Amino acid sequence: MALSRMHTAQSAGLKPAFGARRPVRVSTRRAPLRVRAEVATEAPVGVEKALPALKAALDIEAIKAILPHRYPFLLVDRVVEVEPQKYAIGYKNVTANDQFFNGHFPERAIMPGVLQIEAMAQLGGIAMLDPNDAAARNQFFFGGIEGCRFRRPVVPGDTLMMRVEVTKFNKRYGIVKMDAKGYVGAELAVEAELTLAMGKAS
Repeated sequence: MALSRMHTAQSAGLKPAFGARRPVRVSTRRAPLRVRAEVATEAPVGVEKALPALKAALDIEAIKAILPHRYPFLLVDRVVEVEPQKYAIGYKNVTANDQFFNGHFPERAIMPGVLQIEAMAQLGGIAMLDPNDAAARNQFFFGGIEGCRFRRPVVPGDTLMMRVEVTKFNKRYGIVKMDAKGYVGAELAVEAELTLAMGKAS
């Protein structure tokens, strides 16, 4: 009878324990095999290599060929994109050596808001002029500012990245309206609607 019970236990996947009458169940499942994958990690890129190098659509010499402004009032260092009479993107590198910081302010250097607007207007002049019309170069004037807002200070070490976009262009009267924005990184620093007027070559 004991043999019969043992046979029944074995057929059911049970194994009798030594010195015990009751069978003990033995698991036939195998533990899952865990494999740790070796993930190849690239060395982190140093912050000195993290900033993009923006190629110039217009370098400083090309800008000076269009704008009449000169130091210390030339406030566009590079144009990275431009589609004449439609839009332009450019920037001003703000440094502690900028002359206006001598008085604004000695204790806390902040780029004057009016010069931020002036920088965007200079970029707007580049955007509005026809590059094939040499006689029109240097012939534009500030006509007005609307909806101006300053969102954050611009200080030495910042790059004021600007975008101006033509919204209205009355070629008969030479009046151009532009939506202008300036950023430091991803933060909006200044915005305004600018009006520029094209002059006549003297």
